[in-house]
Amino acid sequence: MRVLIALATMAGMIGLPALAEPVNIQPGVAAVTVPTEGGPVDISRIQDNQNKVSGDWALTSRACPPFCIQPIVPAPGVKIIGELELMDMLRDPDAVVMDSRVPKHFEGGSIPGAISVPYTDAVDYLGELGCEVDFEGYECTNPVPVALFCNGPWCGQSPTAARRMIKAGYPAEMIHYYRGGMQVWRMLGLTVTK
Repeated sequence: MRVLIALATMAGMIGLPALAEPVNIQPGVAAVTVPTEGGPVDISRIQDNQNKVSGDWALTSRACPPFCIQPIVPAPGVKIIGELELMDMLRDPDAVVMDSRVPKHFEGGSIPGAISVPYTDAVDYLGELGCEVDFEGYECTNPVPVALFCNGPWCGQSPTAARRMIKAGYPAEMIHYYRGGMQVWRMLGLTVTK
């Protein structure tokens, strides 16, 4: 034990990262494997106990509008989920996880296994979610569970997508909203696509 403490102290003095305590997702769960178009990806947390969010993800006081705090429930009937439930949906072959952000944000890094469906295009994607076009919108006879997320609690893109989908005929109870979005995902040090 004394050797580990001495090594950690010396590493800090010469600028090396300190020896980290294991950073699991849950007790006994170091990683969750999710299918992606490029093959399986392990979602885990960054193992550096000194890691911090940086850049835009560290900003706390952005101008409102457009960066206004979003409600927990974007529309009646929508289910609210956290990171663990989102990981379950990423592993569920019958569920779809949609990154509702604009394409340039998706390209800057997203949650592994999520697909890019910008909030402006969410209604156009309903045909892929078990719905068919009818005269008044969509008839959703076989809808699949879908999770939406965007940049974080101040991002209105996924709440807008959810409301538009519901208005077009998608059942609200099949929509799951991960309000934490990329800001909280990154704050927790979880894996992000390159």
